[in-house]
Amino acid sequence: MESIINTKILVVMTILALSTGLGSCKIVQFIFGDSLSDVGNNKYLSKSLANANLPWYGIDFGNGMPNGRFTNGRTVADIIGDKMGLPRPPAFLDPSLTEDIILENGVNYASGGGGILNDTGNLFIQKFSLDKQIELFQGTQELIRSKIGAKAAEKFFNGSNYVVALGSNDFINNYLLPVYRDSWTYTDSSFVAYLMDTLGGQLKLLYNLGARQVTVFGLGPMGCIPLQRVLSTTGDCQEKTNNLALSFNRAGQKLVNDLSKSLKNSSIKFGDAYEVVAGVINDPAKFGFNNSDSPCCSFGQIRPALTCIPASTLCEDRSKYVFWDEYHPSDKANEMIANEIIRKLGFLYVNGTNTPPPAPAPTHAHAHAPSPGS
Repeated sequence: MESIINTKILVVMTILALSTGLGSCKIVQFIFGDSLSDVGNNKYLSKSLANANLPWYGIDFGNGMPNGRFTNGRTVADIIGDKMGLPRPPAFLDPSLTEDIILENGVNYASGGGGILNDTGNLFIQKFSLDKQIELFQGTQELIRSKIGAKAAEKFFNGSNYVVALGSNDFINNYLLPVYRDSWTYTDSSFVAYLMDTLGGQLKLLYNLGARQVTVFGLGPMGCIPLQRVLSTTGDCQEKTNNLALSFNRAGQKLVNDLSKSLKNSSIKFGDAYEVVAGVINDPAKFGFNNSDSPCCSFGQIRPALTCIPASTLCEDRSKYVFWDEYHPSDKANEMIANEIIRKLGFLYVNGTNTPPPAPAPTHAHAHAPSPGS
């Protein structure tokens, strides 16, 4: 009888171990990025000038309150993760983050204003560069090793998904601004080469830290974001800026291909949605939009108002605008970008056999915004 009881206890303990990080086969993701992927890190950086912790950010997400995302709804990484059955990783600086939450959900290190280069975005005072984000990831690894042991931790990190989505700030908030030395130190081609050399080293470091399944996001037509248009003399897209994005994407694709061949047992993919976004901007009606050149959230005739603020006014139908503010796409545009990356890279549903959970999405996109105090 005693042996039967002991056997049952052993079975229960095994099941419990398998349902926790100790033996979990659940796949989570670790996200490295900028404001396009930030889910709240910058709201905990008290001196940062890149902050989305204001109405009307997050109006179409969850309870409609600001949550640190620089859009009205979901990020591209949110949507891709949802469609793959991956949990949404919380912000690294979220005070509720614990080892158990990391094992269950992963971590998001993305920071508004951050770049591949450490100097990028310094005008925002506080932000996490990619180097800093990787340093924080190394600290996360130490915590998990202490929690579940080195061998289990290695398996956990090897089996996780990784997203690296930076680069636009390295142009818009570095190379293209004369206050940065990079603007007069490099030519267009040598600056892209500098970015690739830096990014290549960072991706190799992530590989050495256990990252095996990595998706690197390319850049969209950043010369067409409302900020770039309003700073031009004609209001048109800035061709030089778009050409830099195209150069980055070509070089990024080659870098990823080369690393995939040289790094054993790695799968590094490059997610490029430039063409589909350019198509939407050139012919928004074809894709169900009616505005692709101005922000949904704006401060009347005062432009550029770099962020959406409580005094801003919202467009009548947020689902019809490609851009949420001067910099960032709307939820609807992010969904289109995510779908294009999924289509190109052939991502599959990875966790379990159930259908993915419903994802928070704009449910009141046609509604007028309430007042900030409501």
